[in-house]
Amino acid sequence: MYKLEELLTDEERLIAQTVRAFVDEKVAPVIAEHFREGTFPADLIPQMGEMGMLGANLDGYGCTNVGPIAYGLMNKELERGDSGLRSFVSVQSSLCMWPIYTYGTEEQKQRWLPDMATGKLIGCFGLTEADFGSDPGGMRTTARCDGGDYVLNGSKMWITNGTIADVAIVWAKLDGQVRGFLVEKGLPGYSAPEIHNKFSLRASVTSELVFDNVRIPQESLLPGSQVGLRAPLSCLDQARYSIAWGALGAAIGCYEEALSYAKTRVQFGKPIASFQLVQRKLAWMITEITKGHLLVHRLGQLKAAGQARHHEVSMAKMNNVEVALKTARLTRDILGAAGICDDYTCGRHMCNLESVFTYEGTHDIHTLVVGEAVTGIRAYE
Repeated sequence: MYKLEELLTDEERLIAQTVRAFVDEKVAPVIAEHFREGTFPADLIPQMGEMGMLGANLDGYGCTNVGPIAYGLMNKELERGDSGLRSFVSVQSSLCMWPIYTYGTEEQKQRWLPDMATGKLIGCFGLTEADFGSDPGGMRTTARCDGGDYVLNGSKMWITNGTIADVAIVWAKLDGQVRGFLVEKGLPGYSAPEIHNKFSLRASVTSELVFDNVRIPQESLLPGSQVGLRAPLSCLDQARYSIAWGALGAAIGCYEEALSYAKTRVQFGKPIASFQLVQRKLAWMITEITKGHLLVHRLGQLKAAGQARHHEVSMAKMNNVEVALKTARLTRDILGAAGICDDYTCGRHMCNLESVFTYEGTHDIHTLVVGEAVTGIRAYE
């Protein structure tokens, strides 16, 4: 509706169509089985790298730098397939490659970014701890100087890609101040056990990171990471931008499923799409999805101009994930009993979105970030 594609350039449309075809041809046939088995479709990583999806928000070092709106469209199409796949791409690109690109040395960029752009090397982002999510400043993970090295101790929780990552961007307190470090897999004392028994994001690797006197060289410090939380929070804003787009993909996948089902499911001698209450649900879905598109498109324009502010990113993430989750639930309602079976996608999207609703800043925290922007009063401390 609203001819939204007319807002896009020819290049942006082509990128969206290309990723859409990839999802339809490569993701859709296998994702339900991966969700059942609790496995990640790692064989798709090289293809995503070859298509330029990894680090598409960056310039140079083998990255495609497609622009904020095209990058958002990529994430939208990926999450139409599954939130776990979009999570992989946004973590790799926004939470791992972006901080190396923004806060790293030239040597660190050359060492990591080209191979991360192809998918040869995988990254993860370690900020959240078991007891500190919305309050990352309370983290207990520490780094101390010891001769020519740093020594890390502590743990991180709910880390996407952790078990398969070749490098972790780890935030720890050095002399009481939060700094970023590059921690390579295989170091003595570093482990990344996978978290199992999830009902959400099952086709995604979720891990704990454990640091037991892990010795890393001084050149592992990200020198541009300012003292304090500004640097890790700036990384999260990059990822939240991709989530705001991605959630629309899940919403669209559910809406299209609901619409198709409603047109073909016959009750009382006619398709249920002919009943007013069903039409009301479908009308709500497409209206909110359309509004969400306009929200992220404008945010993408602001981002391209270097004018996007953190509370605007929070508004988009807050709104679009809520819309997506409600759309998934309404789709399940329209599908009736069929909606609980994974022959359909709405149940998987609904479970995944429960995590997306919480991670990268909970819905309530983003609400308070917007509240602070409009009142000037901070309510979350």
